[in-house]
Amino acid sequence: MRSPTPLRHLASPTLPRRFADPGEDLARRLYVAPTGITAGAAAEAAIAAGTAWPLAGGPLMFTQLNVLLRDGDRVIEATAPLAAVIDWAEAEGEPVVSHVSRLIHRIGAKRPEFAGLSLDRPRIMGIINATPDSFSDGGEFFSAEAAIAHGIALMEAGADILDVGGESTRPGSAPVAPDEEIRRVLPVVRALAERGATVSIDTRHAQTMAAALAAGACIVNDITALAAPGAMQVVAERQAPVVLMHMQGEPRSMQATPAYGFAPLDVYDELAARVAACEAAGLPRSLICVDPGIGFGKNLDHNLSILARLGLYHGLGCPVLLGVSRKSFITRICGDIPAKQRLPGSLAAAQAGLDQWMQILRVHDVAETVQAVAVWRAIRSAD
Repeated sequence: MRSPTPLRHLASPTLPRRFADPGEDLARRLYVAPTGITAGAAAEAAIAAGTAWPLAGGPLMFTQLNVLLRDGDRVIEATAPLAAVIDWAEAEGEPVVSHVSRLIHRIGAKRPEFAGLSLDRPRIMGIINATPDSFSDGGEFFSAEAAIAHGIALMEAGADILDVGGESTRPGSAPVAPDEEIRRVLPVVRALAERGATVSIDTRHAQTMAAALAAGACIVNDITALAAPGAMQVVAERQAPVVLMHMQGEPRSMQATPAYGFAPLDVYDELAARVAACEAAGLPRSLICVDPGIGFGKNLDHNLSILARLGLYHGLGCPVLLGVSRKSFITRICGDIPAKQRLPGSLAAAQAGLDQWMQILRVHDVAETVQAVAVWRAIRSAD
């Protein structure tokens, strides 16, 4: 497959004009992302004055929008106050006004509960790697007994969700057969579910999804966004909440030569297509969470560009999960640091996500992240 040609990025002081043809579908051309994000009494006053809008129904509001337009071989990006963008869209007429209005309402709409968890505060997903070869813990929790004990400890530390995986998907990893994956994860899923945990099964295999859901898991977390044979059918038939992650390529070779036109928009388009595929299969948007897949088929520049524009993914109308914990992009910035020593970089990236209202953080270090989130919430809610 031919690699996409990178698009030139142009930061513009003005919003684009007269670019849309009558009746044109702007779904893969025009995007908006919330910015100027704030909270507290001042934000509520701005909403009352019509100069701000709620962000995904949570505690944050946005006062500005980034407008991104694919225009030939470039991406034009301009920022303007919310009211100015609305006036601009109305002046541009159809189809711009309908498209922008739909995106703003999706960005602002309150998200329903996800797997029984309200999304009025950030939720913490604790990672349990029941694998012998995880990049982050090197098989420390490979035995069922160790994985169960670790899950209980994560619950006690404040994890809202426990994400159990039996196949390492680190760069360069080899696939694991579903039968072996099921053998690894099923005792862990069953034991933690019996203790009242909200359990997520981290798998790309339909057989493992079905077995884990039957054993008490209530969320499917799939790095391939239900692309594998039978996966979509399993999740749709059971109406299971699902996390659709973006990945370019497959784990064994995904970091060899990742290529994008403009990574944030390319990832958005592919996630939008997977959300649409789920809806066509009978799985409503209310059961879907999206994950831009930091580190999965992306180099440092791709990751940073996505992290700077995480708010873009609220336009999909779904909760957004962010997984940055101990990822290798931290070493590209800070030097060759072992995985277990990447907590400061992980927390910094997580806070950048919180500032753009990522509703779920997938982490290894639950207690530390719970503490960081508590401080972030206190600061954000202060008048």
